[in-house]
Amino acid sequence: MILGPHVRGPGDPTSRVSSRSATRATRTADGPATLLVELRATLVEAEAWGPGAARVLDGLPALLGMLDEPDGFDPSGHPVIADLARRRPGVRIGRTGAVFEALFPAILEQRVTGMEASGGFRALVRRYGEPAPGPVAAAQRLRLQPEAGLLADLPYYAFHPYGLEQRRADALRRVAAQAASLEALTDATGTPAEVGAAAAARLSAISGVGPWTAAEVTFRALGDPDAVSVGDFHLKNLVAFALDRKPRGTDARMLELLEPWRGHRARVIRLLELSGISPPRYGPRFAPIDRRAM
Repeated sequence: MILGPHVRGPGDPTSRVSSRSATRATRTADGPATLLVELRATLVEAEAWGPGAARVLDGLPALLGMLDEPDGFDPSGHPVIADLARRRPGVRIGRTGAVFEALFPAILEQRVTGMEASGGFRALVRRYGEPAPGPVAAAQRLRLQPEAGLLADLPYYAFHPYGLEQRRADALRRVAAQAASLEALTDATGTPAEVGAAAAARLSAISGVGPWTAAEVTFRALGDPDAVSVGDFHLKNLVAFALDRKPRGTDARMLELLEPWRGHRARVIRLLELSGISPPRYGPRFAPIDRRAM
């Protein structure tokens, strides 16, 4: 429930998450690490391997949402949100503290289907990533995301076999070249929403990174409780249907409906995503475009 947003599609080669355990392969300032978290009765136990092991263990409370601050969140403004908050009191927003780790798959997900994005992510990690450290990672065949410097040095056409056209390939190479400075966004001070807003502004100044991508990153990397992925194909319809009983919505209407919870809008969205509520579907399914030959 808390770590779910950090899994990038089915078969994510960097993580495994179940109801009782989770394994994550990640890069830290101290080097790569593999983190194993297990829930045993009411106790959380964790173990880590690799040069970054101590750092990921130190970051575990933040990752599990234990540093999340829901104070000021009032779900009573709408009966649906009030009911969801009552039924899911354990929903918290965690943060990885890894900006590029969130940026890489977010750029792959721009304006494509989830199937296309997750397929490209798996293929790129398997081609340019490396095995994660530790016996658990070896048993689960976990891999680290590719190093940012490696991706920055690739020509744009090297990404074509993985379904990326030049626009997304150039955006990925651009942020990869700035990865070191972007990681400093995690050092900002202020409330989580303030830090998220400042980071979103910095990210959105990079060509190829818009509001949707910035929100996807600040939510996961910084635990921004107010991140709203404006421009998402499905989210506006989910919010409109759940809160306004309309089968379709617009970004403007979505923001209007979420306004009473400003400061905690991502918290409301997460409750809706976990609710099982789904707007009706109309028309044929979208047929993905094969971009590999473009």
